[in-house]
Amino acid sequence: MKKYQRLAEQMMEQIALGVWLPGDKLPSLREQVVNSGMSFMTVSHAYQLLESQGRIVARPQSGYYVAPRAVTTRAVTAPAQVMPDNAVDINTYIFEVLQASRNASVLPFASAFPDPKLFPLPQLNRSLAQVSKTATAMSVIENLPPGNDELRHAIARRYALQGMTISPDEIVITAGALEALNLSLQAVTEPGDWVIVENPCFYGALQALERLRLKALSVATDVQEGIDLDALVQALQTYPVKACWLMTNSQNPLGFTLTPEKKARLVEILSEYNVTLIEDDVYSELYFGRDKPLPAKAWDKSDMTLHCSSFSKCLVPGFRIGWVAAGKHARRIQHLQLMSTLSTSSPMQLALVDYLATKRYDAHLRRLRRQLAERKQQAWQALMRALPPEVHIHHNDSGYFLWLELPTGLDAGVLSAKALEHHISIAPGKMFSTTDNWASFFRFNTAWGWSEREERAVETLGALIRGMMK
Repeated sequence: MKKYQRLAEQMMEQIALGVWLPGDKLPSLREQVVNSGMSFMTVSHAYQLLESQGRIVARPQSGYYVAPRAVTTRAVTAPAQVMPDNAVDINTYIFEVLQASRNASVLPFASAFPDPKLFPLPQLNRSLAQVSKTATAMSVIENLPPGNDELRHAIARRYALQGMTISPDEIVITAGALEALNLSLQAVTEPGDWVIVENPCFYGALQALERLRLKALSVATDVQEGIDLDALVQALQTYPVKACWLMTNSQNPLGFTLTPEKKARLVEILSEYNVTLIEDDVYSELYFGRDKPLPAKAWDKSDMTLHCSSFSKCLVPGFRIGWVAAGKHARRIQHLQLMSTLSTSSPMQLALVDYLATKRYDAHLRRLRRQLAERKQQAWQALMRALPPEVHIHHNDSGYFLWLELPTGLDAGVLSAKALEHHISIAPGKMFSTTDNWASFFRFNTAWGWSEREERAVETLGALIRGMMK
């Protein structure tokens, strides 16, 4: 049992024994931190768990109170464990939502990217200027697939720091992680094949399946625990699955990181059924603890995992530099890349090599993780104050997304349209699934700086939700 679960259980016992009576105000989060000796995150998770179970209620700008009467856990219809979709058709909806929020005047809570002000752009631009002076006609040829040799070696050494042995020859440099993921999917499937995705999952996976005319198997995924492995086995036993596209660290949109035990079991199951894992690991550097979580590939002994990542979410989105540790599929992916994008930008690869040689990258990552954690906490607290207590805010200790659940019957797509009228964007749950199970959910990006404008925006969201509840 985790610490926050133990604390929640202890508080439930105190409520049952009458230490805290219905209507009593509970110790604040900070008071509970002092009383319990636990971290702020642990305490907030415990309170959030109790709130989701109806044991306590939050009152904006007041605090937490024992529920006025015995309340059972809110009845929610559990989504089907495995949802087949023979023809994915979601790109139009995703395009419309993203286009509507592109205006510079719109607050980008729907964005998938962190605030670019968090990145060391002056240093990166200096590196780009430096390599531009020394680049030759041969530079383009030297950076054709599989990509710049020094950059592939630098990435291989970062794997080695985690105890993973990945040869530079297995690594293919791509135009961002999305190209790495698309090429990986294309390398191991044919049109009409079944591919497993999480439910909900990153919308880019659904767009890729639609483009490649693949069939989706959406497997139930929990906001804290991740993919349901029993449901995964059920899907593998029922359908001729060719590949499985998953995020094991800081999953988008939910935010969870799978435990090491679950990653090991996941790899074991997929290996047993001879199914390739395409691991989308773009947020792995944005953890909040002391140790970087390993990818599932670390447990793969059968070369059945294509591990995809990039520098876009942790260093520089504009360079569009990603990679795939493709193992035995590296040659096939190089061929596919030559037939599509030809190669990744040569100047951008060279600039990254120059920047990484300065040894500033890890110092930047430490600063970035600290800032993202602070901003996520600030946004979470603001949302807790501004939104109705009936809204459930699901919080995980990594990345920069919160997953919000509206009261039953409310549509986050409708809320999104209303919010855009006030120049506020959110990412409705319908973007992340081929089903309607997540219509009342939305993703909220917490990576942006917080000011009076952002504070007013969440207050506006709260007012819009209250209006919809009426």
